Amino acid sequence: MVSNSTVKNTLLFLATLFIYSVNSYSFSSDKKEIHPIVSSTIRVGAENTTAYFDLLRNKKVGILTNQTGVVRTDTHTNSYTSTVDFLLQNNINVTKIYAPEHGFRGTADAGELIKDGKDTQTGLPIISLYGNSKKPSKEQLANIDILLFDLQDVGARFYTYISSLHYVMEACAENNIPLVILDRPNPNISLIDGPILEVKNKSFVGMHPIPILHGMTIGEYALMINGEKWLNQGIQAPITVIPNLNYTRQSSYSLPVAPSPNLPNDQAINLYASLCFFEGTNVSSGRGTNLQFQIYGSPFLKDMPYQFTPKPNPGAKDPMNNGKLCYGENLSKETPVTQLELKWLLKAYRQSQNKDKFFTNFFVKLAGTEQLKQQIIAGKTEAEIRQSWQTELVSFKTTRAPYLLYSN
Repeated sequence: MVSNSTVKNTLLFLATLFIYSVNSYSFSSDKKEIHPIVSSTIRVGAENTTAYFDLLRNKKVGILTNQTGVVRTDTHTNSYTSTVDFLLQNNINVTKIYAPEHGFRGTADAGELIKDGKDTQTGLPIISLYGNSKKPSKEQLANIDILLFDLQDVGARFYTYISSLHYVMEACAENNIPLVILDRPNPNISLIDGPILEVKNKSFVGMHPIPILHGMTIGEYALMINGEKWLNQGIQAPITVIPNLNYTRQSSYSLPVAPSPNLPNDQAINLYASLCFFEGTNVSSGRGTNLQFQIYGSPFLKDMPYQFTPKPNPGAKDPMNNGKLCYGENLSKETPVTQLELKWLLKAYRQSQNKDKFFTNFFVKLAGTEQLKQQIIAGKTEAEIRQSWQTELVSFKTTRAPYLLYSN
């Protein structure tokens, strides 16, 4: 396990990871503990209990998680239980749940404010980190000894779980609360692409100078936040990363639970970063349909063959172009992308019958730079646009190298 971002400790972690990988997977011998069936497949950090259960014993534990925080309890039937239930069943004293965007059960719309409440299944209090404040206060962290972080990221800069990670790390640093990050695979870990965010465009959908696709697990990303001193005034959080087992950068990983309401399957997760640009335009990315982030279209693309009409549904109470006939493309059968694709964005802009209102103010926040919008309006080719990223991408890969925990 890793407790800071120095190269020395990273190397020590890799040695530890190797030991975990080549030995049988085991749990402590507590009589009341659940014993998942041993498998040679990937084990997420939450299942790597020998690395973190002792840290939690006799402690008051808070946990930031949602519906993606699950533990596999049977590899034959692919049965899962929530990390919260798993901890309680193993006599870990969980006292508070903290919820990110979409809420603890993961059903709220993107951007919808989440209220504090109580979990009906466990009776535990739920503290929203996507309401009036995205950073837990000293009062909200009161009466916990240690905080767990267990969220499934998808490897895109504007997916806000890594922004929640930033604020939780900052709060733990300020209040001297140990933070244990239960790592999970990045389903897009092989993809590193897109423009680097400019600091002047920092927002909750992009907080750090990284590309749109960063190619890191959430544990690695936490190490980078600490190591690059991106927290307020360069403070560093007291973190411990619990690694995935049997995992490399070449591993494929299919999420057992949808990470948010509008990423229902592997295809949507793969296309998300490329199609999310449309969230900053007058083009629908499929919200309000059952093909979210697998189709795109608008009323102003009438020369395109595919048609759909967005309507309110779970996770999209008022989708873009609600109730309007949209024309576009269906990408649900598209071969998985291996880079950040611009071709659909460029095609939609060039064929739009309403170019003057194509972009919204949100586009620059998503792109992280004004340059991409300017390049598209100027008629730059995809090759020219992609070339403009390359120098900074090379620099980013060099900067992130000391924080990587998994081999190629």
